[in-house]
Amino acid sequence: MKVQAGFTLVELVIALVLAVIVTAFAGMFIGNSVTGYTDQVRRAALVDAADSALGQLARDIRGALPNSVRVTPAGGGFAVELLASTDGVRYRDAAPPADPARWLQFDSADDQFNALGGFQRVTLPFSSTSHYLSVYNAGVPGADAWELANVITPPGTQIDIVVDAIAGEHHVTVTPAFRFAYPSPTQRAYLVSGPVSWLCDPSAGTLTRYSGYAIASNHLSRDSAAELLAAGAAASRIADDVSACSLNYTSGTAQRSGLVSARLELERSNERVALMQQVHVVNVP
Repeated sequence: MKVQAGFTLVELVIALVLAVIVTAFAGMFIGNSVTGYTDQVRRAALVDAADSALGQLARDIRGALPNSVRVTPAGGGFAVELLASTDGVRYRDAAPPADPARWLQFDSADDQFNALGGFQRVTLPFSSTSHYLSVYNAGVPGADAWELANVITPPGTQIDIVVDAIAGEHHVTVTPAFRFAYPSPTQRAYLVSGPVSWLCDPSAGTLTRYSGYAIASNHLSRDSAAELLAAGAAASRIADDVSACSLNYTSGTAQRSGLVSARLELERSNERVALMQQVHVVNVP
């Protein structure tokens, strides 16, 4: 007599139920891991975006012409405008033996002077009518570069920089000649490329940088994208998903650096990160 072996219907049902239970548990553990990984990637992307944005803002503020940073509230965010300095040098305040004309005079308009140590961030020979030279921008009436008088050359001034015959010095020519009103206590002269603005707009979820427009004395009213674009500024989106932001500026004194405290909060898919960065601003003109 032959004995037939196999699964009964009950055994098959039990096996299927057990397989479903095991698969469900495995799926639950795998799903949690995948969800956790996705959340971690999204969180890391937000942190990277916030850190990169604050880093770019910090670089602009750190390289600003002393006493040129201006901050105004704008909606639920902020507007900050500054004059970007391309380079800075020490000017000669006394004539070198080789040429009595190669020092910066303040009692009359001067069209040339030597820079000790030379410029480090521009390629020579350098020639521009879109840059400015600034000496002793104290950020007060009569000595404010935003006023385009006394402490900064007028728009359209021809600035030429070449290597001088005197070793370790560069020669600067200014056309037409310009009289700087005040000497710098540290003999500092700055090459300025122009204004830069940052607008943080949480209602639009954006942080945007604006550049390539002209200096204007009414800069404090430029706290919107429409005003900056009307002035000819080029816009660069630095961050999206901005849910909140703030920027506080303490200008400091001639003996103490200023301090900028910037906070940026980004939110995406119910994930939120907030970063803060502080920047020291040297305002000794």
